[in-house]
Amino acid sequence: MTVDDDAEVLRAVEGDLRHQYAADYRVLRADSGASALEALRGLKKRNAAVALLMADQRMPQMTGIEFLGQAMELFPDAKRVLLTAYADTDAAISAINSAKIHHYLLKPWHPPEEHLYPVITDLLEDWRASFRAPFEGVRVLGTRWSPQSYAVRDFLARSQAPYQWLDIETADRNPEVRRLVKALGADASHLPVVVFEDGTSLCEPSTGEVAEKLGLRVRPEMAFYDLAIIGGGPAGLAAAVYGASEGLGTVMLDMEAPGGQAGMSSRIENYLGFPSGLSGADLARRAVAQARRFGVEILAPQRAVEVKVEGASRMVKLADGGELGCKALLIATGVSYRRLDVPGAERLQGRGVYYGSAMTEAISCKDEDVYVIGGANSAGQAAMHFSSYARRVVMLVRGASLSATMSQYLIDQIKRTENIQVETRARVTEVHGDEHLEAISIHCDDSNQTEKAAANSLFVFIGAAPNTDWLAGVVERDERGFILTGRDLLREEKPPQGWPLDRVPFLLETSVPGIFAAGDIRHGSVKRVASGVGEGSIAVQLIHQYLSAV
Repeated sequence: MTVDDDAEVLRAVEGDLRHQYAADYRVLRADSGASALEALRGLKKRNAAVALLMADQRMPQMTGIEFLGQAMELFPDAKRVLLTAYADTDAAISAINSAKIHHYLLKPWHPPEEHLYPVITDLLEDWRASFRAPFEGVRVLGTRWSPQSYAVRDFLARSQAPYQWLDIETADRNPEVRRLVKALGADASHLPVVVFEDGTSLCEPSTGEVAEKLGLRVRPEMAFYDLAIIGGGPAGLAAAVYGASEGLGTVMLDMEAPGGQAGMSSRIENYLGFPSGLSGADLARRAVAQARRFGVEILAPQRAVEVKVEGASRMVKLADGGELGCKALLIATGVSYRRLDVPGAERLQGRGVYYGSAMTEAISCKDEDVYVIGGANSAGQAAMHFSSYARRVVMLVRGASLSATMSQYLIDQIKRTENIQVETRARVTEVHGDEHLEAISIHCDDSNQTEKAAANSLFVFIGAAPNTDWLAGVVERDERGFILTGRDLLREEKPPQGWPLDRVPFLLETSVPGIFAAGDIRHGSVKRVASGVGEGSIAVQLIHQYLSAV
């Protein structure tokens, strides 16, 4: 960037620089120090790299030395050159110390081949020797203890969107955070701030606003589909792939991001065909790519709030007020972890108390003690993942051992991991903290004693709870809210009351013809990734049978 208030000189400098360096660099110009600083703040928001700044000394309002001094705060690695007249050489020499300029050039500099290019080329080569390309992607500026910051980071991670997390609380030791805060100005007081590659930003955004800015689809393209799938976990993704590949116009929506609970797993080692295991994020990424290749329309984040039956059509009302219709509907919304019902847990959710593996938090837990509640595979996988970052991982298990609820391969891994400690017959009775989690109370059933332990991170994996209240009065559910399908609906081998067809419900069909359920949301399902995938694929075959008869 070259800065000069003399329009003729500015054009000449810019022309010479473009002639020699335009093949490798973008050449910018500004007619004042103020406008140049504004442009630099925009470049900082885009996380661009600035190689060299050249400014004229004699400019009104702001001298070249003053400009270079302020610009150094935004781009400290950029080479700084001062353009001076012969009479200003003393000022230029003193600026080498005060503004830490790397060179000064006397005007006029012609011919540039002798007086300009050798100096600039040498400075650029020196800059390139130590240059490290800046991160290209979304950056999130926020605080570790903000639920909204956590929600945005978790959404980006689950949506496979590369992002960089910048904790404003580290500004005293992280110059990159300080420079971004300076570039954002007043916006930095409205956290979290999500800064996109084009330099635009959103303050305190919802995940839906972030999704739209990233170009993710959140609204249906059409009004009616052959098959609509609610839920993007293994069952929903498998149904989407099989449905679309077999010619059904298919839409799938998920209230967060595709992958479901499996997509949050740090490591899945017992899934057929992957002997070395794979992360839930990798599995979700592969499945989403496969679904999109077959033409599945994926809406996320998007939530269904109501289902209505209108003749042969099933209508789905969306949280944003929209609606879509379909011939057949598959509900594959899975389950969520039950909430920890102890004092303080609700208030500190997202501020140290997390549900699920929260892999986005792992790096923040470096050299800390991490507590994990639960004794099933999901808790074991999380403990193994956190053990690579935390000083110590403590698993709190209500039962007498892990063997009744966890796969043996995980039990063996946990035993071999020195910094994982398993406490059986133990439970959390209270969580403590003002702005964030500071301690937890742990009750030991064997000793009947309760002790308070310092803690900043508590991850909860305590069983499955279906979110099906929005389906009340539409399909039959069991006493816990899981959806009844197939033979579970029969009374003395007869279809449920109000069933309008001569046949009994298909294996995965609900109490409403044409509405199916698959995966963890279904009564009696096996809580495994492979079984969810299997049910999703079977559901499509049953849907074909249903559609052929209507």
